[in-house]
Amino acid sequence: MAGHVAIVGGGVIGLCTALYCLRRGWRVTVIERHGAERDGCSYQNSGMVVPSHFVPLAAPGMVALGLKWMWNPASPFYIKPRASWSLADWALKFWRASNAEHVRRAAPLIRDLSLASRDCYEELAAARDDFGFAKSGLLVLCKTPRALEEEARTAGHARELGMPAEVLDAAGTAALEPGIRMDVAGSVHFTKDCRLAPDRLMASLQRRLEQAGAGFSFQTEVTGWEVQGGRIRAAKTSAAEIEADAFVLSSGAWSPGLACSLGLKLPMQAGKGYSLTLPSPGGAPRMGAILSEARMAVTPIGGALRFGGTMEIAGLNEDINPIRVRGIIDAVPRYYPDIRPADFDGIRPWRGLRPCTPDGLPYLGRAAGYSNLVIAAGHAMMGVSLGPITGRLAAELLSGEQPGIDLSLLSPDRYH
Repeated sequence: MAGHVAIVGGGVIGLCTALYCLRRGWRVTVIERHGAERDGCSYQNSGMVVPSHFVPLAAPGMVALGLKWMWNPASPFYIKPRASWSLADWALKFWRASNAEHVRRAAPLIRDLSLASRDCYEELAAARDDFGFAKSGLLVLCKTPRALEEEARTAGHARELGMPAEVLDAAGTAALEPGIRMDVAGSVHFTKDCRLAPDRLMASLQRRLEQAGAGFSFQTEVTGWEVQGGRIRAAKTSAAEIEADAFVLSSGAWSPGLACSLGLKLPMQAGKGYSLTLPSPGGAPRMGAILSEARMAVTPIGGALRFGGTMEIAGLNEDINPIRVRGIIDAVPRYYPDIRPADFDGIRPWRGLRPCTPDGLPYLGRAAGYSNLVIAAGHAMMGVSLGPITGRLAAELLSGEQPGIDLSLLSPDRYH
């Protein structure tokens, strides 16, 4: 019989978990360190649901690419030099995971999670279409023939996994996006990808939860745990203890610290990302895009156009690095020549910390040693994409159901 579950973290993973727990009869309390109005990664990301992103971050060639980029603060991937044992440990684990065998095992799982999450979004949108969900597809835009060749190999892998992917030349790319001029060698078209407005999604989830009776404890930071006999009895917070029958840890980049206080090891680094949103672009695509060489995402959201990207490993540091922002601005005109750097004058950049695991796979499952704790964290750039299926699976685990997807690769105990 379902009881009371406390969900630590009010981002997209936490709210989706709350939604599916309510559907299973749980009484829900969401504990969030920020207020009801917040702008974390779940709110200002690129709003993409991407079955095309089935290759984990830890993949062959990524270490060499990271080493090439890491000393350039304007590059798509940058590690801020600092003395940190946790960073060194994470980097070693990332290096070990960046191999073809890891991709072979992980890609089918990421595909299954992504397609299941897409189905969840369709169901949510059918019930209440208030977050701009669009099955519009995605283009991976390639500036150079070399990049197009590399992306064509990924397209071949996608087709092997049963996902449609078409390689297009420049003319074929332009035919799909007549609303904006592009300067590219070609693209790969993924038809299964979708897009949405992330801030509207979060507002929609919060409304649904409030209407269904979920409780929220905002501006409440969990500082520790009260444990009795292999079970968590209560979360200690900045306000008071919050007792519950079960707990979900979904605090994004802040999850490792809370897990550590339970003796659990969740290797993770905060990967800072940035976005800039043009409110009234001169032209706009109808579908989302990835700028291949620049490692950037482009999403039409309402009448606006959002550009997001970069990965800056700099710890739990939310300062805005103007060099990183400039890198985004300078990259855009190389693909969209009618958008000028001056168009971004006065546009306030957003930044958020994405929780990156060493193997590029999230943590999802019960934690060893605690019979009433589920971990759901570490989704990196895939939080919105995998939010609903993560929430559904976490609720199934809490309710003693057998998940419909094999989660062994996502075990929170895999680095113990």
